Amino acid sequence: MSLMDIDDPLPVPPNKGKATVPKTTPWVEKFRPQSLADVAAHRDIIDTIDRLTSENKMPHLLLYGPPGTGKTSTILAVARKLFGSQMQNMVLELNASDERGIDVVRQQIQDFASTQSFSFGAKASVKLVLLDEADAMTKDAQFALRRVIERYTKSTRFALICNNVNKIIPALQSRCTRFRFAPLDAANVKERLKYVINSEKLDATEDGLVALVRLSNGDMRKALNILQSTHMASKHINEEAVYLCTGNPLPKDIEQISYWLLNEPFSESFKKISNMKATKGLALVDIVREVTMFVFRIKMPSDVRVQLINDLADIEYRLSFGCNDKLQLGSVISTFTRARTAIVASAK
Repeated sequence: MSLMDIDDPLPVPPNKGKATVPKTTPWVEKFRPQSLADVAAHRDIIDTIDRLTSENKMPHLLLYGPPGTGKTSTILAVARKLFGSQMQNMVLELNASDERGIDVVRQQIQDFASTQSFSFGAKASVKLVLLDEADAMTKDAQFALRRVIERYTKSTRFALICNNVNKIIPALQSRCTRFRFAPLDAANVKERLKYVINSEKLDATEDGLVALVRLSNGDMRKALNILQSTHMASKHINEEAVYLCTGNPLPKDIEQISYWLLNEPFSESFKKISNMKATKGLALVDIVREVTMFVFRIKMPSDVRVQLINDLADIEYRLSFGCNDKLQLGSVISTFTRARTAIVASAK
């Protein structure tokens, strides 16, 4: 073997240096924003955090709000901006699935916060401790964390993420700058879904897009999961495909059920709704929730509407405890029968 043979470079794989995303990756992760500019909404919050990080004045953060509104994506984008390739060395991420009792706060977090950081070209020398689902931490752990935050403020920043801010002790809240992430606007969800549809070259109709936005209720994660599961079940993503995939009743079915409840006799209404439930596989609790929204849109005396919604709320509460479906369906029909009688009486 010659010297030249030894010094020959090894063959470079064709995709070397390119970040490839496996086809099996869920779209929630595949399309997770990589920078602050990519985050779908909450521009005022994003711009504030962006300015604070650019000026190297980042405080301890407390991000709270419903799931799927961009809290984790935002703080990960901040970490990428601050530390770049050194992110793994400079960030300690603990989730609800990790053990986060008082021992972890006193040992693991304290050890990470107390060691000297070497940024190796990163913009900031402070490290970041990211506590996702912080409302799942025990009260003892939160009290221990309060002291750790105080002691290591010079070298470490803490970012707490939670859904329910009331479960975070006031002592921790006062040490952090709070940002509330509200459910996303329909326009923001729609814009991001269009981007994903174009990226994946999907066949989606406008009514299908509206159905996705409506069912997501401002939760971007839920919208992407429904979109992906509908795409796997059907080539054409339209309103019917979305509702069939999620098992929610179609708007036209709810209108039909509402018509029967408001016009048909008790026995006919019970028979027709039972048949529709059986043939379309609808859950009564979904029907009650959708019919309640329908009641808000139709015209009726306010006192009748108040009583009707109050009764439907009681039925939904009973269904959540696993009460008999047939009995509760009878209760729904009897509630509407009473409301019809009250409407006729008020018209006289």
